[in-house]
Amino acid sequence: MEFSDFELEVMHHFWEQSTLSAPQVHQAIEQKRDISYSAVKTIIDRLEKKGALNRAGQEGRTIYYSASVERGKVRLPMIKQFINKVFLGKSQNLAVHLLEEEELSLDDIQYLEKILKQRKKALKDD
Repeated sequence: MEFSDFELEVMHHFWEQSTLSAPQVHQAIEQKRDISYSAVKTIIDRLEKKGALNRAGQEGRTIYYSASVERGKVRLPMIKQFINKVFLGKSQNLAVHLLEEEELSLDDIQYLEKILKQRKKALKDD
């Protein structure tokens, strides 16, 4: 399932808050940038048609939606697509780029070392 940047922005609200109405999503997005309610509602309708959102309930005329797809199931294909486009399919190039270009704290480095140790151990055990 592919998402536009705006669809992904809307989905992030559902992943964070679980169940929301279109007015609630509009209000949250409008705090960051000027956008019409109808634009937000159109995206929510599109996400529902794609199967990314389900109707979770209704109070009066207000419809509540919830995410029907997990963040992780969306993230992995998008990351793979990014790696293919930008790093010619080599995740090692992405990792090196992030390590060389991003400012990492000592905690960040220790966390990455821990993950690498776990990964290395898992590969040895196979």
